[in-house]
Amino acid sequence: MKGLRHSIEVIRRGQARSGAFLASPKFATYRYAWLRDGTFVAYAMDVAGEHAEAAAFYRWVHRAILRHRGKIEALFAAKKSGAAIGTDCFLHTRYTVDGHEGREPWGNHQLDGYGAYLWGVAEHVRLSGNAAFWAEVRESFEAIVEYLTTFWQEPCHDCWEEWGERVHPSTLAAVYGGLRAVAGLWRSGSMGGVGSSEGIGQEAAADQLVAVCGQIRSYVERHACVDGRFCKSVGNPAVDANLLWLGVPFAMFDVHDSRMVRTVEAMERELVTQGGGVHRYLEDSFYGGGEWILLSAWLGWYYARAGNLERARELLVWVEAQADPNGDLPEQVPQGLLHPTMYGEWVERWGTPAKPLLWSHAMYLVLHHELQR
Repeated sequence: MKGLRHSIEVIRRGQARSGAFLASPKFATYRYAWLRDGTFVAYAMDVAGEHAEAAAFYRWVHRAILRHRGKIEALFAAKKSGAAIGTDCFLHTRYTVDGHEGREPWGNHQLDGYGAYLWGVAEHVRLSGNAAFWAEVRESFEAIVEYLTTFWQEPCHDCWEEWGERVHPSTLAAVYGGLRAVAGLWRSGSMGGVGSSEGIGQEAAADQLVAVCGQIRSYVERHACVDGRFCKSVGNPAVDANLLWLGVPFAMFDVHDSRMVRTVEAMERELVTQGGGVHRYLEDSFYGGGEWILLSAWLGWYYARAGNLERARELLVWVEAQADPNGDLPEQVPQGLLHPTMYGEWVERWGTPAKPLLWSHAMYLVLHHELQR
């Protein structure tokens, strides 16, 4: 693989003038910017010291949220009146580079990207040292805090754009991580004059967010634990690689928590190949259910935080080995397919798997940085 500078350049080339990160600029279906994916790309640029690109992305998210703020206000009014709320009423998970909603009939209602946005901005301020950045995104930030504290328990699609009728621990972890990050900064006074949308003091606002975070964590403990480990969604006992989010980076549970450890052990048994590739979940048939680059890097991130640096380095080596001669990383590789007969169907529909995928390059940067620490 060509290394860190190449991944940084791939990400730079994938950033639109507006600041949006296109998920995969050469893959027609992915010429959108997802808040979730983009936040992790921005975080990778922050850990690489490329703060200008990260700030540009968060400014783009800020503008996109304000463009659609009327939807949030309508949601609050509907909830107050007891009116039925359809999934189309919620904020979308992805936008065009100009901040317009995507039109594909995918799982548009996802909360994880908005929790990730809060967490990502907090990390940007921490890593860049630019405390004044809060003032730029204050309006969208406060709107999303209120949005998530009001609707965190609503069913929505998971990060794979699926299962919109269920509640997902990975989604709740992102919401938890975002709200905890805001609470910590309100409590420390790092946000300057920024307070809550109700106009109460920062300390009281932080206490309210901590209380909500406690409710979210308790909800996961009560409804999303099976056989001493966490499960894919409420009502679905399967294991999903996105459960890594509960430990890293959103820290809903410590990486050494016995339930987290057992979850990763289940992933190793069911989803991780001998070489180090990681499947999303056993029933995954998207492109036949291949091995995802970003998930292997994520598993390495978990092991690095847990102190198992040897395993983390093994996974980094596997990720590097998946790059093509140009150094580009795809979304997934068709090795050890879970459902081989489905691969051809997806290739015929959309072409070969997306490459380069900015999220894959971002997670490579994150894991490399974590090991350098």
